[in-house]
Amino acid sequence: MFRAFRSRNFSLFYTGQVISLIGTSMTQVATSWLVYRLTDSALLLGVVGFASQIPTLLLIPLGGIIADRTNRHRILLVAQNLGMLRSLALTWLALSGTINIWYIAFLGVLLGIINAFDIPTRQAFLPETVSKENLGNALALYSSLVSVTSMVSPAIAGLLIARLGAGLCFLLDSISYIAVIIALLVIRLAPKQAVISKRKPIEELKASFNYAVGFLPIRSILIGSSLVCCVWGFYLALGPIFAKEILHGGPNTFGFLMTASSLGTLAGGIYLTRHRNVHELGKVLALGIGFMGVSLIAFALSRGFWLSFFSLLTSGFGFILQIIAGRTLLQLLVSDEKRGQITGLYVMASTGAVPLGNLIAGALASRIGVVNTVIFGGSICIAGSIIFMQQISTFRDLVRLNLNVDSS
Repeated sequence: MFRAFRSRNFSLFYTGQVISLIGTSMTQVATSWLVYRLTDSALLLGVVGFASQIPTLLLIPLGGIIADRTNRHRILLVAQNLGMLRSLALTWLALSGTINIWYIAFLGVLLGIINAFDIPTRQAFLPETVSKENLGNALALYSSLVSVTSMVSPAIAGLLIARLGAGLCFLLDSISYIAVIIALLVIRLAPKQAVISKRKPIEELKASFNYAVGFLPIRSILIGSSLVCCVWGFYLALGPIFAKEILHGGPNTFGFLMTASSLGTLAGGIYLTRHRNVHELGKVLALGIGFMGVSLIAFALSRGFWLSFFSLLTSGFGFILQIIAGRTLLQLLVSDEKRGQITGLYVMASTGAVPLGNLIAGALASRIGVVNTVIFGGSICIAGSIIFMQQISTFRDLVRLNLNVDSS
């Protein structure tokens, strides 16, 4: 279950991420609650979420190309330092009392630009820290890490916001960047020859897109990730309203609901650390989408805290099954020369779908209500799961054929 930790580089990278991601998760909760407190608007919750993610959607293909053509280690160091400066600016505005919705939106856009280069580089860099036979285990462990930090941080953030305000969460996030910067500085990698391409960036992007769309397993992963992340954006945008208006709670209630979904993703990540049969990951992907859809409908209909908590837990379990299965298949099927670019397309499809979900959720909730909006999203997931279930056998055969060709 923990065999990837035999690699020193992976252990260092993982440790730095543990601390940094705790701060990041706390800031996400604090930002959502602060926006709702300042505006009392479901629409602006969606707009701010969209503003922080849309630069990632637009620029991440370029980030993937740069990740393949440049030293990934150096890109990560630059991105982490810029992220720390951005978080410090948010801290100063919050603690000085000058924060407003437009400052939050602007800094959200800045974060989206940084993430456009950081995310594909980080995901393409991770395979460099571990051997190929332990890659699937490393990806599952990393996803479990994200789940653990997302599980612990919202509850802590909720308590800190209620007692000391959002500014302290932003300050702790700023400090947490130091850990990942130190980890990156002490990692030692073997010299690697840079990829030299004669294609222009737009030609490179077009070739990567054609490859991804033309190869059924990758196309299925992109579609599935777009679907679940768009619907997941419904919950992320409307979560504060469910906590306050439906469950009659405060920021700590919202924090514990976020913890529930993260606990579910943790359980799913642990489950997949022991999953070795990549030929069956297509089934895992399809079942995860359906499980998430059913659970979100149960959450929307719930009027009690514990039923809502359990529904989000099972929803997180289904969500992470699809995400980890998709990421593992991508990393195993794509060559290192294309890893950054295909990862960029994957992140564009998944991360880019979240702000779209934020925007749709805000618009729909203002017309049909938050409950019906989440029910609608869950129904889409169930329909998508049915479609994917009909393609499992084809998906399994093509993955087996591709792996056999690659090994020969």
